[in-house]
Amino acid sequence: MSGLGDALNEEDRAGLVNALKNKLQNLAGDDIMESLSPVVRKRVDVLREIQSQHDELEAKFFEERAALEAKYQKLYQPLYAKRYDIVNGVAEAEGTKTEAAAEDQVEDKGAEEKGVPDFWLVAMKNNEVLADEITERDEGALKYLKDIKWCRVEEPKGFKLEFYFDANPYFKNTVLTKTYHMIDEDEPILEKATATEIEWYPGKCLTQKLLKKKPRKGSKNAKPITKTEECESFFNFFDPPQVPEDDEDLDEDTAEELQNQMEQDYDVGSTIRDKIIPHAVSWFTGEAIDGDLDLDDDDDDEDDGLYEDDEDEDEEEEDDDEDDEDEDDEGGAKTKKSSAQKGAKAQGDGQQGERPAECKQQ
Repeated sequence: MSGLGDALNEEDRAGLVNALKNKLQNLAGDDIMESLSPVVRKRVDVLREIQSQHDELEAKFFEERAALEAKYQKLYQPLYAKRYDIVNGVAEAEGTKTEAAAEDQVEDKGAEEKGVPDFWLVAMKNNEVLADEITERDEGALKYLKDIKWCRVEEPKGFKLEFYFDANPYFKNTVLTKTYHMIDEDEPILEKATATEIEWYPGKCLTQKLLKKKPRKGSKNAKPITKTEECESFFNFFDPPQVPEDDEDLDEDTAEELQNQMEQDYDVGSTIRDKIIPHAVSWFTGEAIDGDLDLDDDDDDEDDGLYEDDEDEDEEEEDDDEDDEDEDDEGGAKTKKSSAQKGAKAQGDGQQGERPAECKQQ
C-alpha cells in the first residue's frame, strides 16, 4: 500500500488550496466571460457543463476512496498494535531472546534493553521534511514518544494526529493532539489547525529560551538582564498558525506569509500521517530514505526561521555577547495558545505498559 499512500499524499499537497488564498485572489471569472463574444461564451458554457459532470464523477471517486481507506485502516490496526507492543517492550518479538534466557546472562551482560529505544525519534529524523523541524534540544523529549496515531474526523471534516508520550521530565501531557479542519476535505481546502496546549514543567519549555546577559557597564542595575524568546522546535507544531477572525485587515504580504506557514504546517502533518505512521519501521531502518522520492523539496526551507527572533545584536556590546547564555532550565514559560487551541483536548492516557486506545473512526 506504499504507492497508494504516496499518491494520496501527493494529491493532497497538489490540491491544497488555503482558504485565505481563495479570499485574496478574487478571481475575475465574470470579467473574463463578459469579454468573450456571444458565440465563444456559449462554447464556454458547454465546457462548464462538461466540467460539472466531471466534478460529479470525481465526488463519487472521493466517496469510494474514503470508504476503501476506512476499510483498510481497520485492517491495519492489529499490525499497529503489535508494533506498539514490540517497540515499547510490552511483548517480545517472536524469534528473539526470551526473558528467561536473558535473565541467565544478566551477570555477564547486564539487563537487556527494553523494546526498541528511540524508535519514533529515529524514524522521524530520517524523513527529510521532519528532520528540518527537529532540533537537538527536542531529541530528549522525543525519546519518550511511544506511538503516533491518526484518524479521520467528520465534524468538521479533517483528520487528527495523536502523539503518545511516556511520563517525562519535560511536560505533563501523556497525549498531544493536532487536528486539521478542512472546509472541503476532498479538494482539500485547509481552514485551520488546532492542537493541545503543552503543559511544560518549569524551566523545560522547548519552544522558548531564556536569554541572560550581564548589565551594561556603569548600569545602576547590577542584576543580570533576562528575557524570553521564542525559538525553533518541533513542538511548535502544537502551536499552529492561526487565521485572524477579521482577515480582511491583513495586507497582501502578511496574508501570503500566513498562507505559506499554514501550507508548511499541513505538509508536516500529512507527512506524519501518510509516510511515518504506516511505514515507521522502514524510516527507522533508513530503508525508506532512498525509496521515498516523492517528497516536495520546494518548501523544505520555506519557513526556516519561522519562530526565530532577532538577537538584537545592534543593542548589545561585543563584551556582553560573550556573557550571553541560554538558560533552558530556568523559568516557567509556556507556548502561546490561541482560542482554538484552548478547545482542543488530549484523548486517552497512554500509560506505560498499556497500548493507547485506538483513535476511533468517526
